[in-house]
Amino acid sequence: MRVAVYQARTGIDPEANAKALVEAVEQAAAGGAAMLFTPEMSGLLDRDRKRARLHITDEARDPVLAAVREAARRCRIWVHLGSLALDEGRADQRLVNRGFVIDDQGEIRARYDKIHLFDIDLPSGESWRESAAYAPGESTIIVDTPLGPLGLSICYDLRFPDLYRVLSDAGARLLSIPSAFTIPTGEAHWHVLLRARAIEAGAFVIAAAQAGEHEDGRRTYGHSLIVDPWGKVLLDMGEEQGIGFAEVDPGQVDEVRRGLPAIRHRRSIASPAHV
Repeated sequence: MRVAVYQARTGIDPEANAKALVEAVEQAAAGGAAMLFTPEMSGLLDRDRKRARLHITDEARDPVLAAVREAARRCRIWVHLGSLALDEGRADQRLVNRGFVIDDQGEIRARYDKIHLFDIDLPSGESWRESAAYAPGESTIIVDTPLGPLGLSICYDLRFPDLYRVLSDAGARLLSIPSAFTIPTGEAHWHVLLRARAIEAGAFVIAAAQAGEHEDGRRTYGHSLIVDPWGKVLLDMGEEQGIGFAEVDPGQVDEVRRGLPAIRHRRSIASPAHV
């Protein structure tokens, strides 16, 4: 089956971002894709949190979500909208970083709130405190799609293999990891972590990414990837914005898992004795 990935350079204007996403949906459908995957924060990417708040609303009123749902319905294509910043009226005033799987009728089939939040000081001098603005999710999610059962995650989740063990143990055959990786962490870890997650789970990994220099001044790594269950990179989009395609054979998951049945060999590991 044909899969499309949108590598974005999301800016600070949701209306412009929505227009670009709709065009991506149209291009993916015209290219014969069964499903399109978009990056983390596809609707708004703005490190100025005060300015960003002027555009952030709840799920029911979010214009980007509405535009993508309508485009998916009109073009008859499934879309994993990697994530949006949403205000769900929490008492602590923190937002949620939520991804959506939308079917070819424009209906929302699944929601996932990012579990692991990026709080880090990098050697480059960059400092990020995602937990200051966002609340973590609590639930793991698998959703049935035309490609098979898809396990959902977002960006920094990539560094926590226990999440993908839970998803693959529960039947996920594909893993989606929409991201907005920094340059330093991307150069060091992006490819190796994505390939490792695919190999460990014996599953396809689809990672749509933000790329380039954004309106808010940040720079993201790009290199949206599709990795097969053996760890082979089927698509690497480099640093340019646009749509990429790859063929995904769901039967390859069974082939790999039969040949190297590591999932069946997993055992529960007790905490170590400290001697």
